[in-house]
Amino acid sequence: MSLKKSILFIIIILLIDQVSKIYIKTHFVLGEDVEVFSWFKLYFVENDGMAWGTKISDFISFISDRKAKIALTVFRIIAICGIGYWLYNATKKQNSRVLIWAVALIFAGAMGNIIDSVFYGVLFNDSYGQVASFLPKAGGYDSLLHGKVVDMLYFPLWKGYLPDWLPFYGGKYFTFFEPVFNIADVAISTGFGLLIVFNKRAFKSN
Repeated sequence: MSLKKSILFIIIILLIDQVSKIYIKTHFVLGEDVEVFSWFKLYFVENDGMAWGTKISDFISFISDRKAKIALTVFRIIAICGIGYWLYNATKKQNSRVLIWAVALIFAGAMGNIIDSVFYGVLFNDSYGQVASFLPKAGGYDSLLHGKVVDMLYFPLWKGYLPDWLPFYGGKYFTFFEPVFNIADVAISTGFGLLIVFNKRAFKSN
């Protein structure tokens, strides 16, 4: 798989990811949901941290949320540079297709969320009690590098009370699957999944 094909694949994923996010951001109020199927909803939430809304400041208490946000965004940018080099190197050496597909997926997903983190605070106003506008006259909801990642894919496949005999969680109300995510997250998860499931094929020696 050539570098050009990889770049085209990345661009397609980025377009799908950003179009879906911009649509949700400019058509939904924060917290609004639309049921597509009983087990699938479009549910607009924003995430300014790591996976599932976790923040660096949750682990390092002496760092403010805003400084932690900048640190996370800068880390993501550095990480994606490394992933980009990995992809370039893999295509140059004609490594396995599985490896190249996987790295391209991870790169595209990471880039999609970085765009939100870096630019969305400047490009949109907030979504609290209103539908956000693109490039509002009054300015965005925050500064560069302080944007929030838009999530909208929600799959509440099962809801109910867990059996009492279960340790720790017995008798509690539980939803599977609880996290809300986006196309970029799907790309990253799929890429890592390929590397784990097809590990031998991905890293086979030429």
